[in-house]
Amino acid sequence: MSDDIYRDRNPGAGGETHQIAEGDTPVLTTQQGVPVADDQNTLRVGARGPALLEDFHFREKIFHFDHERIPERVVHARGFGVHGYFETTESLADLTRADLFQRAGERTPVFVRFSTVAGNKGSFDLARDVRGFAVKFYTKEGNWDLVGNNIPVFFIQDAMKFPDVVHAAKQEPDRGFPQAQTAHDNFWDFITLTPESMHMVMWIMSDRTIPRSFRFMEGFGVHTFRFITDDGRSTFVKFHWKPKLGLQSVMWNEAVKINGADPDFHRRDLWDAITLGDPPEWELGVQVFDDAFADSFEFDILDSTKIIAEELVPVRVVGRLVLDRVVDNFFAETEQVAFCTQNVVPGIGFTNDPLLQGRNFSYLDTQLKRLGSPNFTHIPINQPRGCPVMNFQQDGHMAMRNPSGRVNYEPNSWGGPRESPERGYRHFVAPEAGDKRQIRSETFADHYSQARQFYVSQTGVEQKHIADALVFELSKCEREDIRARMVSHLRNIDEGLAARVADGLGLAEIPTAAPPAAPVIQDLPASDPLSILKRPPPSFRGRKVGILIADGSDADLLEALVDAIEAEGAIYELIAPKVGGARLSDGALQPAQQKIDGGPSVLYDAVAVIVSAEGAALLGMDKPAKDFVSDAFAHCKVIGHTEAALPFFERAGVMAADLDSGFVPLSGDDDAETFVQACRQLRVWTRELKTDLDAVA
Repeated sequence: MSDDIYRDRNPGAGGETHQIAEGDTPVLTTQQGVPVADDQNTLRVGARGPALLEDFHFREKIFHFDHERIPERVVHARGFGVHGYFETTESLADLTRADLFQRAGERTPVFVRFSTVAGNKGSFDLARDVRGFAVKFYTKEGNWDLVGNNIPVFFIQDAMKFPDVVHAAKQEPDRGFPQAQTAHDNFWDFITLTPESMHMVMWIMSDRTIPRSFRFMEGFGVHTFRFITDDGRSTFVKFHWKPKLGLQSVMWNEAVKINGADPDFHRRDLWDAITLGDPPEWELGVQVFDDAFADSFEFDILDSTKIIAEELVPVRVVGRLVLDRVVDNFFAETEQVAFCTQNVVPGIGFTNDPLLQGRNFSYLDTQLKRLGSPNFTHIPINQPRGCPVMNFQQDGHMAMRNPSGRVNYEPNSWGGPRESPERGYRHFVAPEAGDKRQIRSETFADHYSQARQFYVSQTGVEQKHIADALVFELSKCEREDIRARMVSHLRNIDEGLAARVADGLGLAEIPTAAPPAAPVIQDLPASDPLSILKRPPPSFRGRKVGILIADGSDADLLEALVDAIEAEGAIYELIAPKVGGARLSDGALQPAQQKIDGGPSVLYDAVAVIVSAEGAALLGMDKPAKDFVSDAFAHCKVIGHTEAALPFFERAGVMAADLDSGFVPLSGDDDAETFVQACRQLRVWTRELKTDLDAVA
């Protein structure tokens, strides 16, 4: 690479250019030209202390990052927001003075925004990506923003590296692609040079990053926060959202096809669920622990690349979240909502997590550029609802309210709001001591043990999907040394995984394991809550069946199937050769919701093919109809069918020998119930061994 990019772009008085540094390697500098000594760690008090605003390099770096995109968000640009309420089900008055947790049965209005992280505003929903899960509580003592993700860890430990990981993940700046994808050199170059990201890599290469729906994914606050009581006692807390409908993801091949068939798949799913009267619900759980546990835990509770296994600290359910109202206007609400991690209420406090400390600075700063004014709280979606706003702040761009009268300062002799030692927010009193240094605590040094724990906690199917994802992503990297470097890290996580990925990439030899900064703990026990498939949903409720019909389809069988699906709490769509519908066996014209080439099986959780011999012959000549069956088979879905459909299946490449337990013959009312019961398993994973070149028995 040419050194020209490191030269001063502004020639001096004599017209010459100036080399920034002597020697072969130029020195990193600030925008003011000041050489940077440490670009990895923010300035803090002691190894585990709070970050300091004095760190001008961090402030400049995050400031530039916050303001480099107009007008959409730098990250989480593609989002979808809905309204609802949070209901406290168990009082936490013994742990926190936070008003919303005092009284069981009390409801607090909320606005929730789900999002992808890496893609632009116009990208597709089913990117392999982390999902944002941000909740704004409009409490009686102000707004509380629990700004989380559907994954409980993060790539980095220090906010200094946040611009770097996002830049690496986004489209490459010289070419503007690929977007909404991490399958490129920049991302994996950064990741393989940043071992602290290895735990997150296991999560993002798992099926967690291709969820079937917002309704079927968990949410996490990521960081360790504090609960604080009236008398100043503190307890550490981590927040969890658990979907009542259970967890569910899709397969990668399926995700690719969904993005082509319906790039708004997640948005449409949530909109339909709410408008059809089936509002999704989550339980709010907390992991609460004290200093004694924190001191005895193998890992540092301030490290955002770590979790606390639920077997060690069980998740205590304290409330429920119900999303029951769509927005009136997408831009006014979903686009203009502003979340800030610093928005907490009395009774909820921060820890010295260095990533959280940096986010507290960054999020508020970001709103100034994105929404154009310090008065973004005047926008209705951002205004507190449960309490008045009383202060002396005035003016500024787009001010929509100003205090009346002559006074705009405090203290004053004219009156107005006053501070309240009794009701006001009080920070937790924590003694801090140590040298003022840019440093990373040694307690943050273990980068592989929990990554290994996550991997060994998965079922064999899920482990295969992780390996497949790694092979796919790394195969998009042009540089072989980056691929090999990733495999060297995988050897510290699981030798079998490393070998599988190396083989999938066709590496000539497996590289030497990357030297770990701390010994890898090999015997961390598997944790079932880390797996999706070990915790299947209780029913097929909330899922969707695609029913393929054609002229001559059995009317009574269709009615029985629809009744069984609705009794389960699921929904269905009818797909036909023409959207106008099909003439059933009783002579009635049955309208359809989808034409066959607009309703592929990837849009459904299970499918049923109710056709006569005449209909089967017609569909057997149509490529989209054959894809409907072959894709459903390849994606391991439950398939209901009439006897007459079997020749059509053969035309689609699904032979009699392929009919496994996931194929349910349909001829009468009892068969309809049997089909729905079979659908509760969601996928027939044993079938994947027959449909994937990379499958290993």
